[in-house]
Amino acid sequence: MVYLGCHLSSAGGYAAMCKTAAEIGADTFQFFTRNPRGGKAKAFDPADAAVLSGAIAAGTLGPVVAHAPYTINPCSADPRVREFAWETMADDLAKLDQIPGVYYNFHPGSHVGQGVETGIDRIVEALNGVLTAGGRTPVLLETMAGKGSEVGGRFEELRTILDRADRPDRLGVCLDTCHIHDGGYDLVHDLDGVLAEFDRVIGLSRLKAVHLNDSKNPLGAKKDRHAVIGGGYLGLPALAAVVRHPALQGLPMVLETPNELPGYAAEIALLRKEAAR
Repeated sequence: MVYLGCHLSSAGGYAAMCKTAAEIGADTFQFFTRNPRGGKAKAFDPADAAVLSGAIAAGTLGPVVAHAPYTINPCSADPRVREFAWETMADDLAKLDQIPGVYYNFHPGSHVGQGVETGIDRIVEALNGVLTAGGRTPVLLETMAGKGSEVGGRFEELRTILDRADRPDRLGVCLDTCHIHDGGYDLVHDLDGVLAEFDRVIGLSRLKAVHLNDSKNPLGAKKDRHAVIGGGYLGLPALAAVVRHPALQGLPMVLETPNELPGYAAEIALLRKEAAR
């Protein structure tokens, strides 16, 4: 089995997200740790967080994904931007360490002209700075589409980060279907081959979560524009094959499609039906 859910607003807190997930038929979900376009975070409420950790412990929910804000760029050329990324990630992880069963996912960043190698060095530096000895939250590097100067558009780039980090035991990968399709990995015609390549380069044991999204762009476009399930170039059959694939069972699969809650509920129901085929 897989866990199916979607991105939810964290405005009402953890208990509210758990309630919403149940209402739309989700057994996992994703949320932003703070304003995705800014740096402000709500004060941590232990009692509210206990509702989420309790649901995960009871098996009502599978692993849940916390997403870092889009504004952080740990491999920026600007030291102030890198410092903001460090501070944000460290603060997020200090809070998430109090909620067992939650992954922390982030976009590796853009090297903005410094080159991939320098970008990777800076990402590793950030990870080594924020992954403290006493921490426990798994941190996931997201696969990217490779647009502009993004780091993480190729599996090899993520593997290099994993190899150079001081705490590889704390690190994993979140695979985004839209991103890797836009990056040139052909999920439609060669899902087995793509997963075999992931296994060869990174290792399937490091794959901890999936962002399940269709794409508005053709294979290799390097643009990163999500579409509703079945409404893009990937299509329902290819995404249903992802959900059913034996190598991906047990993973949280999170929709980031352009939807409101009724649309998410319909997509979750559709994918559950496809998973049962």
